[in-house]
Amino acid sequence: MSGRERADFERALAVHSAPALLGVKCANLISLKVSGSSLSKYVPEFERRSGLRMRILCRCRERVLLYVYHETLLDIQLSRPEIRTFLAQYGYTENMSVDDMLSRLSERMGCGSFPHEIGIFLGYPLPDVQGFIENEGRNCLLCGYYKVYSDPEQAQRTFANYDRCRDILCDKLDRGYDLFQALVLSKEELS
Repeated sequence: MSGRERADFERALAVHSAPALLGVKCANLISLKVSGSSLSKYVPEFERRSGLRMRILCRCRERVLLYVYHETLLDIQLSRPEIRTFLAQYGYTENMSVDDMLSRLSERMGCGSFPHEIGIFLGYPLPDVQGFIENEGRNCLLCGYYKVYSDPEQAQRTFANYDRCRDILCDKLDRGYDLFQALVLSKEELS
C-alpha cells in the first residue's frame, strides 16, 4: 500500500468506523475498493497497533466488505441470552465461538445481499433489528445509522455520539496525525 493509498484507507476507516475504532460500539462495516494483497499487508499492523480486529466478510467484484470490530465488545454483544436466542433462528448455534459466528455471517452474505441479523453484529439494538425484519425495512420511527423501531430518543443520542466519534477522529487526521496517533488522542478526548 503506497503512502497515499494508506492515508486514503485510514481516512475511510475513520469516517465509516470511528465508533468501533474508539470502542463506543462493537463493530462497523465498510465497503472498500482495495486489493486483497494491500489489505493483507495492512491488517496485521492495524490489529497489533489498534487492538481491534479486521475481517473481510464478502468480496464482490472489485470491492470488499470489511468488518472492523472490537473483539471484547462483540463477545459481550453476542453472548447475551436474548441475542443467542434470536440468532438461533438463523443457524447460529449455542456452541459457536465469535469466530464461528462471523464465519456463519460471512457464509450468509452474498454480493448485494445482507442477512438481516447483521444488525446484531453491528451492535444495533435487538428491538430495532427485529422491527426492521418484521416491517421489511418500512415504517421506522427514525432513520440514521440504522432504522429505529423502538426508542427514537435513545437512538438520537447514540447517533450524536457516533457523529462525535467521527468528527473527533477525522479532526486528528486533518491535523496530520496518523490513524494510530489519532486513535490515542481521540480516546483521551472522549474520556
